[in-house]
Amino acid sequence: MCAAVIGLLACLILVGAAGAQDEQPLIIPGERKVPRKKDDGPRAVAVLRMDAKGKVSLVPIAIMINGKFWDASAYKADPVPMALEPGTVYEGERSGNSLGLFTIGSALHSSSANVPTPWIGTGVWHAAGSEPVKKVMKAESAPPNMDTADQPPRLTHNPTNTTPANTAPDSGKAPASTTTPSSTPPSSGSEKSSGSSNSGDGPPRLTKPSSPAQESPGSNQTGSSPPAPNSSGAPTAGTTKAGANKQDDKANIPASDSGTKEANRPILRRGKPVESFADEEVPGYSRPGATPAAVIPTKAGESVPAKDDVQVIPAISDAGGPEPRSFTFEWVKGDEDDRRKQMLDLAKAEVRAYVAARAKARITPKPAHPSTARRAVKIPDPILENVKMIGYDLWNSNQPIIVFSATAHMPPPAVGSAHAEADAGLEYSILLVTYPDIYNNLHKLYSGVTDKFHLDVTPRMELIDAVDADGDGRGELLFRVTSDNGTGWAIYRATADKLWKMYDSLNPE
Repeated sequence: MCAAVIGLLACLILVGAAGAQDEQPLIIPGERKVPRKKDDGPRAVAVLRMDAKGKVSLVPIAIMINGKFWDASAYKADPVPMALEPGTVYEGERSGNSLGLFTIGSALHSSSANVPTPWIGTGVWHAAGSEPVKKVMKAESAPPNMDTADQPPRLTHNPTNTTPANTAPDSGKAPASTTTPSSTPPSSGSEKSSGSSNSGDGPPRLTKPSSPAQESPGSNQTGSSPPAPNSSGAPTAGTTKAGANKQDDKANIPASDSGTKEANRPILRRGKPVESFADEEVPGYSRPGATPAAVIPTKAGESVPAKDDVQVIPAISDAGGPEPRSFTFEWVKGDEDDRRKQMLDLAKAEVRAYVAARAKARITPKPAHPSTARRAVKIPDPILENVKMIGYDLWNSNQPIIVFSATAHMPPPAVGSAHAEADAGLEYSILLVTYPDIYNNLHKLYSGVTDKFHLDVTPRMELIDAVDADGDGRGELLFRVTSDNGTGWAIYRATADKLWKMYDSLNPE
């Protein structure tokens, strides 16, 4: 009896387990959800240079096509680079926050050779919040016609009919006369311009206004062709002087020889092209095929704008990229001061190690007596100046990526000390990028100390800002790089172990 009860309970348990297994979803090995394809561009990265007078120009840096970065100042430059085509819109950002929009009006090329910025773009800058409030179109409040309120709206076959479409004529009055169709068939040009049929039996058609580029100052409203130039080649009275100048400028621009068709060119974020303005006359730059503007020498006693007066703002142009996301890290009260102290100690240790390595590598004459051999001297702490520290939340993890930069020099040595051999007047530059690990200790992602004599070994890197260069929602670090080869730009991605180089204009791969 007991054995039968135990067997019944075992059967019930097996049935329940089988039912529970049937409720679970059936997973077929090898069947996986296909991820959505990522938009790999085109996406252009540039910087906006804004001086104290409000004049803004754009310097192209890199353009990403199919996940790979190219030099934006040379990509599809036939004759103007793709990143500087008129009408391209760039969004200026500060730590991922939008500051405004910059629309390129014209691209200027430098007349000098081997300049850091061979191409720049001029245009119009609209700061965020500076645009006037647009008036919303509202319907006029008119009392409804009680006679025709219940009738459905009607479409007219002829757009020139003066009778309203939604009202009916009075029963005692004749309807308004309409334009009679002409017996002569209209020309093809008038059909395209009016977009309507002369026959009253045709279907209703919508008219499309002609674009400003197709209309000329001398053309009339009937769609007639503009006046043609005379036999001497001079423009007729209907052509304005400004139009002739624009035609001359277009004629001077060299034609493209790359064989690239317009249909095959990727498109950046586009907007309405802006008109020409006086600020596009930049000394040393000119349009392709035009005479460069003369460089005006600085007068005696005239102040030259300092480098610090020019603001450098990252800018992004992407036709279908993600919305800007803020990379600003909000510090907890008291945490920023503790991190600054840790970064100062770490920077001093890095500079001391760099000075010690340079002193060890210095060639010195061998002493005549072994007793006068040089002893190891403790290097004092360097003096740090121009200290800057900023934290970014690049991974959206509420953990900071700390970027620290400063200039350092050693204190003057004491008279008769062995430290007098060191270069006390030499200035060092240091850049540190750290990340707090799971134990809340700072982990070095990058450490670079250099001076003006060793830029070939370690270039000087100046932080510009954090920017989403590849459009994946995570932030990258944009630097201005100075080496023995010149000045360029570099984009680095911060990983958990180090900074990974994504683009370097001085050393393209």
